[in-house]
Formats: sequence, structure tokens, C-alpha cells
Amino acid sequence: MTHPIEESDMPHCRIIHIYWVAFLFAALLAAQGCAVAPYTGRNQLMLVSPQQELTLGNQAAEQVLHEEKVVRSGPQVNEVQAIGRRIAMVADQQGYQWQFYVVDDPETINAFALPGGKVFVYTGLLRVAKSPDEVAAVIAHEIGHVLARHGGERLSNTLLAQVGQEAAMIALGDMSPTATKAANVAFGLGAQYGYILPFSRQQEYEADYIGLMIMAQAGYDPRAAISFWQTMMQQDKAKPPEYLSTHPSDRNRIAELERAMPRAMQYYQNSRRM
Repeated sequence: MTHPIEESDMPHCRIIHIYWVAFLFAALLAAQGCAVAPYTGRNQLMLVSPQQELTLGNQAAEQVLHEEKVVRSGPQVNEVQAIGRRIAMVADQQGYQWQFYVVDDPETINAFALPGGKVFVYTGLLRVAKSPDEVAAVIAHEIGHVLARHGGERLSNTLLAQVGQEAAMIALGDMSPTATKAANVAFGLGAQYGYILPFSRQQEYEADYIGLMIMAQAGYDPRAAISFWQTMMQQDKAKPPEYLSTHPSDRNRIAELERAMPRAMQYYQNSRRM
């Protein structure tokens, strides 16, 4: 016969929960630095596997493909796919399922990548890009996010913070299951689509840097990245395009690109000799 937990037993149970959550918190902290971002060498907290990222990315891609008007063929599709594949070949990372899509929305200046290798470019962005090199700058930036596993990193940091929050809630007697929402928060659910990541400024700069290097290695002029962002600066300053909503300021971004340009130009010159 089971006995109900008496009120006097509750503090003891709560202490056990607190110690258990504290143990998990310590385990997560010990996992910091278990991944290294390519090209920059930055240590990352990574608590999710590439396969888990791929699964989340595929789920989100299905939603986008269902809800958006995706262009299936035509010159814009051919251009985006050719540029994307060329850059992905240079990246030469195993385990990614690179696919490049064009979304028919001429009013939206946007592009995004999902964990695992799905990249979406809006026709509105293609409208403002002045050359294939500028399109390459955008696609390379998005590939940079994927290569650096920024989605998994953001989820990992959210999980880590969530464990600490759970410990505090348990101490206060609140046992609500908020930890189950961690992945949704990390991948930006509540935005237009699930799993579209609101990257941090640090991750944006890192994707800029990686993108600059891989577009140059693929034979695209890295200076086009600067000209593209200069064009974006002129786009409706009263209401920045969606693509800029979580990005660093244009001036800071261009300054960082200029700082990295000498190395990128070396890659570019080498690619032209091949």
C-alpha cells in the first residue's frame, strides 16, 4: 500500500531535487568548450549533437516549405543553387545536407539558414544584390552560421541557463516544466518560423568572418560583402530590413569586414591562380 507524501516530507524531497538539478548544472558547466568554431578557433559550449541539429533543421525546413512560396525553377534558382554549391564544396564539411531555396517574396530582404544545411534566400534580397558576388556574400554568411553550429550553440546556452532557472524555481517551490520550452526559445519560436535563430552579435560577426573566407576560397570577390552592406545601409533607414533586425550595426559590421579583408583577399587571389 502506498502512502501519500506528508507535508513534513516535502522539504526533504525539495532538497533532493535541488541537489539533482545542481548536479546537472555542474555537468553542463563541465562541458563548456567541447566544440571549436572553424576559422576563428573560438571555444563553444555544445550540448547537442550534429544529428540533433539536423533533425531540428529538417523539421523547420518542412514548415517553411509548407508555408512559403518557394520558387522551384528559373534563373534565380539556378544562380542561388550554383553559388551555394560552389561555396559548400569549399567548406568541405561532412554531415551536412546542403540545399538552397529561393522564396518568392520581392518585398522581403531576407535570408536564413537552418541547422544541418538548409539555406533560404528571398527574392527581395536578390533584387537589391548587384552582382553574383554580392549574392555569394549573403549565402556564405548563412553557411558560416551552419558551419560554426551557431544553432546548437544557442540551444546549448539556453539549456544551461534553463537548468539554473529550474534550480531557482525548485528552491521557491515552483515545479512547472519550463525546461521543455528551452529548444523552442533557443531556436526563436514565436518568430515567423520555428527554429529560425536570433543569433547573438558575436555569432553574427563570426558568420561574417567565416563567410568572407569561404566565399573568397570559392573564387568570389570578398569585397562584394562590403558593397552589399553599404547598399543595405541605404535601405529604408526608418525601418531596417528584416535581415538586419538582429544584426550588428552596419558601420561596425563593415569595419570588421575591412579588418578581415587582407586575409580574404589572399584566399581570393589564390583561388584565381587555380
